[in-house]
Amino acid sequence: MRTALVTGATDGIGFETARQLAAQGLRVLVHGRNADKAGAAAQRIAGGTPGARVEPVVADLARMAEVVALARTVEAKAPALDVLLNNAGVYADTRQLTPDGLETTMAVNHFAPFLLTHHLLAAVKRARQGRVVTVSSMAHASGEIDVNDLAPARGYTGYGAYSTSKLANILFTVALAKRLTGTRVTANCLHPGVIATKLLRAGFGMGGGSVERGARTSVYLATSPEAEGVTAKYFVDGQAATPSRRARDDRLAEVLWEASELTLAAWL
Repeated sequence: MRTALVTGATDGIGFETARQLAAQGLRVLVHGRNADKAGAAAQRIAGGTPGARVEPVVADLARMAEVVALARTVEAKAPALDVLLNNAGVYADTRQLTPDGLETTMAVNHFAPFLLTHHLLAAVKRARQGRVVTVSSMAHASGEIDVNDLAPARGYTGYGAYSTSKLANILFTVALAKRLTGTRVTANCLHPGVIATKLLRAGFGMGGGSVERGARTSVYLATSPEAEGVTAKYFVDGQAATPSRRARDDRLAEVLWEASELTLAAWL
């Protein structure tokens, strides 16, 4: 039985992604920030999906030590991890620092998936055809990254921080895929659509499409035979698409990777 980890799976797109993967017969590790939320989400999926195999896992992705602990828990449960789905994301109107001194939006949206993927890559490589799928956004097109200041204070805006983190998701995917050349593992990212989630309401004050639609491309990249062997791509509505010019900057992807390793050195 294939196993998938879905981060941020207690509500919204993440919950629906986990539910659809479970309905397709995957064993799903349902991640949440605390045990109550993760457990409740797993129970909801199990209760509505006959035969579903779901297990809650817990970590506050704003704390890098907990990200490392999550990776250890997941690898113990799934020595061969077929799908690592980096779905969790936040939008913060005001600049905040995590206990580790990282800017919160970049911590949860970029540094956490970077670190989690690093520590789970051995497990993903043990799968027959491992897949790393990262949820980005069309907002990436507005992102600007200064690798010398990944926790900017001057001129902070919630949208600016969010769009920058989503650009980082694509650059991370490109650099990861390069490092996976010659393995059976693929790395892709996606824009899920403008979907009615808590993040959309909080960050943009608007509604959107259904979570079923929002999960569609994540599930496609995680499970479709058509996606086997496809790597280093950005998808929209189940199709490969062209991201922004900055997102196609291979040099920036490498520089961001190196800066991320330096930032996270204590936890790598």
